[in-house]
Amino acid sequence: MQKDLLPDFLHLCHGFANRGTQLLPLLEYFDGDPARVVRSKADELRAIGIQPKAIARILAPQSTRVARDLAWARDDNNHLICHDDPAYPALLRQIGDFPPLLYASGDPSLLQAPQIAIVGSRLCTPGGAQNAFDFATRLAEAGLVVTSGMALGIDSEAHRGALQCGGKTLAVMGTGPDVIYPQRNRRLAEEIRQQGLIISEFAPGTPAHKSNFPQRNRIISGLSLATLVVEATQRSGSLITARLAAEQGREVFALPGSIHNPQARGCHNLIRDGALLAEAPQDITRELTQLASYVFSQSDRPPPQGLARMDSEHRQLLDAIGYDPVNCDILVQRSGLTIDKLSSMLLVLELNDLIQSAPGGCYVRI
Repeated sequence: MQKDLLPDFLHLCHGFANRGTQLLPLLEYFDGDPARVVRSKADELRAIGIQPKAIARILAPQSTRVARDLAWARDDNNHLICHDDPAYPALLRQIGDFPPLLYASGDPSLLQAPQIAIVGSRLCTPGGAQNAFDFATRLAEAGLVVTSGMALGIDSEAHRGALQCGGKTLAVMGTGPDVIYPQRNRRLAEEIRQQGLIISEFAPGTPAHKSNFPQRNRIISGLSLATLVVEATQRSGSLITARLAAEQGREVFALPGSIHNPQARGCHNLIRDGALLAEAPQDITRELTQLASYVFSQSDRPPPQGLARMDSEHRQLLDAIGYDPVNCDILVQRSGLTIDKLSSMLLVLELNDLIQSAPGGCYVRI
């Protein structure tokens, strides 16, 4: 987003509660220019079919909120990442209701790195807490960014496990990026800012509200190649994240537990419904390695010369894509691959900066 257009874009994000399904089609109609939307007249908006409630949101003054966002972003460690920014995570952009704007505090380059979500119960057992810590440590050592929601229990232990080995971790907040919840995680939040990244779709100053946390779960799963559920009751919010991950076409893993432990029943249900059983970190890295080739064997983001290490199938697929946008149906015809295998291979190519997503579900070679 051009710097001079940012205030108007922030205005629209506040007006539409940062929901892309409502904002982005409108923005596209006005050729991607938020200034034209904000300065349009009610009659003009009504003429193109915009509903009265939406018109009221577009025309409502948002100057105070916009000024607060811009003031927050003046800190060198804080970043406003718009949907059309190269820093915006490609995987997140693939979900149906991705937020047009991310508030990020820390190292925004982590948004481009391969991520594994680790989630679970706030009221976890000591064994569950240790498992979350140990799995996060091993997966971070394997080069994955450990992503979670900084809640008490499993989330916190996952972040700590990644941090203690010098790995990277990303926290998705259900509050504004400057509002730490729960308060006892203030020190953990500061460590994540220094060694990882905190992001939120909610503007600075947004307090904790119970409806925000299920909403942010789609971002946790949407950022990640896979989601690991460590402990969860049958009514756990972690199961929402697992369901969203499955709906987004991502892999779901679950740790088994004792049949006498109520905190394990949600995981057992997931396994019964098709989630992959994980008994060791290698179970996860093995599956993800099959999905994303060599990406996860390195501690840093794969270098641009990834093509040299690609097998012949990936090279052939890349040649089939070319430099003009092409959709998956055409690629299936050109390559002879099944849609499932095609999706996995496209992800590998995208992670290696060889292709990028284009409008209409298309891909184009970089």
